[in-house]
Amino acid sequence: MKLVRLSFLLFSITITASLSAQNTAPAPSELYPFIVGYEADLGSLERFYTVQGSPERRERMIAFYNDYLKKLEQIPFEPLSLGGKVDYLLIRRDMEDDLYQFNLEGKEAAQVSKLTGYGDGLYPIEKQRRRGLHLKSDEIARQLNDIKKNVQAAQKKLATEPNLTPPLAARASQIVTGQQAALKSVYDFYNGYDPQFTWWITRPYQQLDSALGKYAAALKKKIDPASQPKDDGSGIIGNPIGRDELIRTLTYEMIPYTPEELIEIANKEFAWCDAELLKASREMGFGDNWKAAQEKVKMSFVPEGYQPEAMLQLYNESVDFLKKNDLITIPPIAEETWRMRMIPPKQQLISPFFLGGEVLQISYPTNEMNHEDKLMSMRGNNPHFSRATVHHELIAGHHLQGFLNNRNKPYRHFRTAFWHEGMALYWEFVLWDLNFPRGPEDKIGMLFWRMHRCARIIFSLNYHLGKWTPQQCIDFLVDRVGHERANAEGEVRRSFTSNYGPLYQLAYMVGGLQFYALKKELVDGGKMSYKQYHDAFMKENAMPVEMLRATLTNQNLTKDFKTSWKFYKK
Repeated sequence: MKLVRLSFLLFSITITASLSAQNTAPAPSELYPFIVGYEADLGSLERFYTVQGSPERRERMIAFYNDYLKKLEQIPFEPLSLGGKVDYLLIRRDMEDDLYQFNLEGKEAAQVSKLTGYGDGLYPIEKQRRRGLHLKSDEIARQLNDIKKNVQAAQKKLATEPNLTPPLAARASQIVTGQQAALKSVYDFYNGYDPQFTWWITRPYQQLDSALGKYAAALKKKIDPASQPKDDGSGIIGNPIGRDELIRTLTYEMIPYTPEELIEIANKEFAWCDAELLKASREMGFGDNWKAAQEKVKMSFVPEGYQPEAMLQLYNESVDFLKKNDLITIPPIAEETWRMRMIPPKQQLISPFFLGGEVLQISYPTNEMNHEDKLMSMRGNNPHFSRATVHHELIAGHHLQGFLNNRNKPYRHFRTAFWHEGMALYWEFVLWDLNFPRGPEDKIGMLFWRMHRCARIIFSLNYHLGKWTPQQCIDFLVDRVGHERANAEGEVRRSFTSNYGPLYQLAYMVGGLQFYALKKELVDGGKMSYKQYHDAFMKENAMPVEMLRATLTNQNLTKDFKTSWKFYKK
């Protein structure tokens, strides 16, 4: 019996040690219970108050954020660990920004209330629906019919109302769309389950739903021509946010540079790319005619039908290089579970190059595309260009990021493109330094993307500063970087008309430069190996890179911390 107990004890010790060795994820900070509770409460409220633009939702969320900011203020800051201080500063930053957005919504809603108030009567009906109260259907039908008449009358006289700025037009349209969603919520809940409701409401619902939809669309177009960007022939009409909003969002992202300073940085990086591009062009025998060298590289595209296998080969070469140089820990399941899909033709208008994460999304022509579009897609996705970014999309880029974020301090939801895109781009810097390109053709491919990231800073900031039009941005990508025109159009359309934020495109290079500067400080400075540095920043999860630096350098953070890290020195 003693022998059995001893064997069991040794077995237990072995298992415990093994689990301890595997569980190397850093422990959460003291702010963990606060953040988890905050996010759970936020989720509950967002699922309950679902009508976008409604006063009820806005007032409740403003009260929520003010309440939680008071709770956070009651937590003593100085006794916190460094990780706790980081979490404190970042969760306060996020709550204050969300509160700012709701207060801004309130100001804009007040400015357009004359145009949007016709549907306010839908809010109390939707509120009753949430608790399943029985409605007096004949009375509700009368109310819906009256609202319909008022909305239709408002649309008829809309032309006589003063025009709006693009943000106010968008806000007015959002509010009416929210009212339409409230109406649909009521109808979907009772229709078919309450015979009286179905008999009385079906026709008034259909008519009001149609009226609200048309009115929301009309409000979205109710823009002062003097304040609306004109179509410059590109067909791309976005919403330049202006210098003040750029400064505000840069401060939120902890980037202590002005837009003009970032453009200057991009031009300096462009100059480095130019010099390296000429070296590669000369090595290929094209002298200083780098566009001719790039043209030869573009024509190296693989035959139709072979692009997925070509990407797999590039992935294998990339991961083998990471392992050979012992650059980062790669969990076996991360290698095992990524997969592929092909990007549909319509989506390729926005995403002309492949995308990544757990699923590698491949952009390549299909049979129904025009001949010219097929060739442009194949040329723009040639193996030398793609070799520069396959590690960006999979390992050690977006796929490994997501894999490790789910396993290391997953309560940290401080997502920022400066971390996700910046760190993925950082790998392009490191692999260049470690001689990943096999020859001048690979260098041309890697430099294409590096120039592209510089160009993103320049064209996106100039656009939002009101200095460039979308067509100028397209021409810049074609002439300065060497893009295929259709791909350049897709890039600019993606930048200004999709759901990416105004800083998203510049975050690639700027975030990459932040990670690279921190690498110089810690790795080149002899404080960490490459692997130690890379494993460390993965285990901290996503956050502004300045906060990552504070964590890895054991910085003394104060409660009134302001961004100040001037990371670019060249």
